[in-house]
Amino acid sequence: MADQAASREGIPVGISACLMGEQVRYNGGHKRSRYCLEVLQDRFAFEPFCPELEAGLGVPRDPIRLVGLQGEEPRVQGTRDPSLDVTERLAEVSTDFAASHRHLRGFILMKGSPSCGLERVKVYHPNGMPSHADSGAFVRALRRHFPELPLEEEARMNDPVLRENFITRVYAFDDWKRRVEATPSYHALLQFHSRQKYLLMAHHVEAYRELGRYLAESSKLPLQEAMAHYLQRFMAALGRPATRKTHANALMHVLGYLREAVDGETRQDLLAAIEDYRLGHVHLVVPIRLLNHYVKRHGSAYIREQTYLDPHPYELGLRNTI
Repeated sequence: MADQAASREGIPVGISACLMGEQVRYNGGHKRSRYCLEVLQDRFAFEPFCPELEAGLGVPRDPIRLVGLQGEEPRVQGTRDPSLDVTERLAEVSTDFAASHRHLRGFILMKGSPSCGLERVKVYHPNGMPSHADSGAFVRALRRHFPELPLEEEARMNDPVLRENFITRVYAFDDWKRRVEATPSYHALLQFHSRQKYLLMAHHVEAYRELGRYLAESSKLPLQEAMAHYLQRFMAALGRPATRKTHANALMHVLGYLREAVDGETRQDLLAAIEDYRLGHVHLVVPIRLLNHYVKRHGSAYIREQTYLDPHPYELGLRNTI
């Protein structure tokens, strides 16, 4: 199903321009990402953006940093010249970007950047001493004006769990954009929830139950209100990486749809594969491949439609390492 989700042009995903090899950093350099350019670019249509360049800062330029006290919104000021303050300019270009790029399915960010850093960006006291950590100014604007957009730092995608989580969210958001947002209806909303059910369960079982109850009453609400509430909660739930325990729970639910269709020996083999995964002896791909084999032959249309069994292209090998 994930292959069908990608358009011929690729899924539109934003990316910090320096990660594309563009020489837009303060020192005239770049931070070219081999993984993004040599692996993900086959699936994603990257749209590079540098908020600092867009805000009028040249290349090369005086470096900037976050300045402020704990609990305050940091200012964005020059490292060498505090009178250089681009806080308002960065906020304006970031807000404009969020408003004009609603078609994006995700954004890959540059670690540590005062504009694009996802987290743990240093914030300094006005006297120049380190204060605390926060997100970059561009990231804060995206979270404020485009909260459902999946965000991840390129460096954090060295972690297999975080990498798989981000790409799963991108493909789920693409499904929403194409099959719910493009032709909104209560039916489209219910169908989306139906096929995403076990993916949601694997990430956040409480949200799985809560959204099921919410949809049971959603027809009483204005459609756009119901869609907005559902999407915000759904994407927030997927933002919580699944664990071996929660994956095993979802796998057992999928297996439940095969209990009457396969013989006892096959059921034991499937149970053993799920348990081996839960205990950390094998990667997720092992029970998933086995279940997919039998679901395709014996599963109902409902269980075959579950995106959990195929949330992203198999060729990316994302479940071979988690």
